[in-house]
Amino acid sequence: MSRLAYQIVATRENETVKCERSSVLIAIAKARVWSSEGWQVVITDSEGKTLEPAEFDKLLAA
Repeated sequence: MSRLAYQIVATRENETVKCERSSVLIAIAKARVWSSEGWQVVITDSEGKTLEPAEFDKLLAA
């Protein structure tokens, strides 16, 4: 099985949630929902580049 393209990590207080998605659109949508609910969210792409919510649009431009 191949590695999924996008890993989402969300943290809030003492909780951490991790999720992997192959679709950039789904990864960004999930990350934005968590961010709107007060989670600190980052997306890491398959190359290891980590993006904060303000940089999510960069994934769409790629």
